[in-house]
Amino acid sequence: MAESERGTRRAGDDLLPEHSVLSLEEYLEMQRSIGNETRFRVLNALLEGGPQSASQLRDRLEIESNVLHYHLDELVDVGLVENRKRKEPDTDGLYSYYRATALGEGILEHGVRELMAREWDALEEYS
Repeated sequence: MAESERGTRRAGDDLLPEHSVLSLEEYLEMQRSIGNETRFRVLNALLEGGPQSASQLRDRLEIESNVLHYHLDELVDVGLVENRKRKEPDTDGLYSYYRATALGEGILEHGVRELMAREWDALEEYS
């Protein structure tokens, strides 16, 4: 790309491929979302424990149902978690559960959790 073309682009546009599936703003919104401790803990619980219902997450994380649902909705809205429903045998209703998306797994594995692991490594190396 010519230097004159680069000057007409908005800052940050060259961080993504030309035909990126998501915009820079969408990636940043994902990062902002897990900057909240409750949402981080919810996403982490889904990665560690696999798909779970809201009641399982509520019990595991020991948070109020309305608080959990608020944060689950935020995580679903930015694409880090998905809500799935399936018919359970021998029941009349649907079973609703949440699971981390590939983006949710990626943002934790290659972001915050990696930094945490590096801190443990440094502590072990220099202790």
